[in-house]
Amino acid sequence: MTADQFSAPAASIAREAGVLLMQYFRNRVAVEYKGEADVVTVADRAAEELLMARLRTRWPEHQIMAEEGSSHKSASDYRWYVDPLDGTTNFAHGFPVFCVSLGLEHAGELIAGVLYDPSRDEMFTAEKGSGAFLNAERIHVSATNKLAESLLATGFPSKKRHKNPNIHFYQTFTLRSHGVRRAGSAALDLASVACGRFDGFWEFNLNPWDTAAGVLLVREAGGTVTNFSGGAFDISSREVLASNGHIHQQMIETLAEVFAGKTQPLPEVRSTKDD
Repeated sequence: MTADQFSAPAASIAREAGVLLMQYFRNRVAVEYKGEADVVTVADRAAEELLMARLRTRWPEHQIMAEEGSSHKSASDYRWYVDPLDGTTNFAHGFPVFCVSLGLEHAGELIAGVLYDPSRDEMFTAEKGSGAFLNAERIHVSATNKLAESLLATGFPSKKRHKNPNIHFYQTFTLRSHGVRRAGSAALDLASVACGRFDGFWEFNLNPWDTAAGVLLVREAGGTVTNFSGGAFDISSREVLASNGHIHQQMIETLAEVFAGKTQPLPEVRSTKDD
């Protein structure tokens, strides 16, 4: 059984969930909190229920792991990682950057990924060994080969930001690149690397449902995905470094410098009228 037997029906399922999300989005749903500051809405739960039902109907033997706690365990070597709404904080504030993400793993290997951005009607799909696509058109990573000329992306957690070290990496990458964007959806950031909108992406504290589909998209679009030190990416790891491949080593070296505390201090701030 090959991955192309999964991507088309999974895309149809993701699109249905996206339509549901847009109905809630237009009506600005109420916000709830999981813990300190982790946002969840009725839309997350409704979309997850729909996705669980459709996936279990289509592939009843497959395992499913979803963000909002739904799961289906079995003896199958196939497992779906489901994020019904990646970018919930954006969604709750009426900022149209969010998506539905479905990634399929077989025997520990990612083989299919579907990511649907309903606000732009963009459907990203990837099949292991068959390439990555945006609305059925083949996509590729960018050709940028210098970190200084790259546009990067990252993300920050919704809670305990004061304990997260990413601000130090954000500072250094901002000084060494064309810029760093923080759009609020790791899955869409990975898709943007795959289609060449971003040249690289890094982030801490991610979950399998955040990365499964996007990682395969980047790989199938010709990019590189590793951990921060350049080792093999592990779906259970909390860190991901993805790039077009050309700037990957430069990003690894920059990450290592920040971890080692070897970066230069910021220039002195001037406040004269001449500036």
